[in-house]
Amino acid sequence: MSFDAAAAAVADHLLEQEFVEVLAHHDADGIAAASILCHALFREGGQFRLRIRSRITSGDVPADAAVLLCDFGSGLADLPENVVVVDHHVPHFEGAYHVNPRLFGIDGDREMSAAGAAYQVAQHMGDNRDLVGLAVLGIIGDGQDFTGQNREIISDGIANGYVAPRRGLRLAGRSIAEQLALAINPYLDGVSGDEAAVRSVIATCSGDEDLDLESLLSLVLLKVSPHTSVDAMCGIYGNTYGLGREVLDEAHSLAALIDACGKAGAGDIGASLCLRSTAALPEAWEIAVRHRRAVIDAIANLRQPEDRLFLFEVENGTVISDVADALASSRPYDTPVFVIGPKGDRCSVSARCPAGVDVDLEALIRRLAEECGGHGGGHARRAGAVVPQEQIDRFRAELAEAVAV
Repeated sequence: MSFDAAAAAVADHLLEQEFVEVLAHHDADGIAAASILCHALFREGGQFRLRIRSRITSGDVPADAAVLLCDFGSGLADLPENVVVVDHHVPHFEGAYHVNPRLFGIDGDREMSAAGAAYQVAQHMGDNRDLVGLAVLGIIGDGQDFTGQNREIISDGIANGYVAPRRGLRLAGRSIAEQLALAINPYLDGVSGDEAAVRSVIATCSGDEDLDLESLLSLVLLKVSPHTSVDAMCGIYGNTYGLGREVLDEAHSLAALIDACGKAGAGDIGASLCLRSTAALPEAWEIAVRHRRAVIDAIANLRQPEDRLFLFEVENGTVISDVADALASSRPYDTPVFVIGPKGDRCSVSARCPAGVDVDLEALIRRLAEECGGHGGGHARRAGAVVPQEQIDRFRAELAEAVAV
């Protein structure tokens, strides 16, 4: 079976259901993926309930209902056979209704997100080409490359007039000052979180009327270069995308809003934006600002890593994935980066491979988490786990030993 055939089979199955329970991962990719399929269901008269979750277990999935999991589920081998999974993580689920690029030789780390997979399913449910902007949000949200299947999706969106490519700052925000002060993708040492420094550099580059963007970028690069990777500096400016059909035209800003809402526990607001309601847009911006400030504050107050590995601890367990992304993508590390933070009586762990580092984090984190009574998984280069609080010292020690080898 080809990827397209699997997408068509899942599309037919979803359209046959009277009611679908939709569960989605709480990041931009998961919320966008679920929203694409909810749009497609609604347009064909289908009924559904959408809920956003930080994680899913087999016990959360009813065996007697039509259930759709978006951007998680692939890692669970014991799901009910009739569950529909649209995902791009390393697959362990073997059910009949499973759309995952990795099952068909497509790189789920770089070349197709869950939203991209959902978009392909939606094309078999009706004319849903206008939803391509939501697929773009998944690509951006998961930091994927615009190559392979992602390039084809973007090209279709441009050809159909739903995506407008352009050049500019690739930072989320309503103004240049906010884009720089709240930058976490990439994180800019000496700029992110320092509003006084941002005002100063903008003032230096402002004439009587216009801001000299080239001078601004030059000064920013000079300021951040001692502690920032080349890839991160190159990511400040480049290709951006206008999404004329969505509630916010600028793709990087909209992806940041949805991602922040989901991770801050306001996934309903993130989903409402993807479902094209502007009512909560001001509140979404407030949530995003608070969330990004929390990420920046966590990075500024990181506990020093241990000798044998870059393992950091943060007090706020809700920001660990963004902290891990920021560190791995923005600082010139040559080994994997790990971030641990508390969540109730458990600890969450996020693991990332910086550019040029090749470690199968999915297999490593899954194995160590299970040995410590938790669970984990994800991608080869981006993985996560939840471990009981009383086992975290053991997890830390075994992780240090495994990476040292």
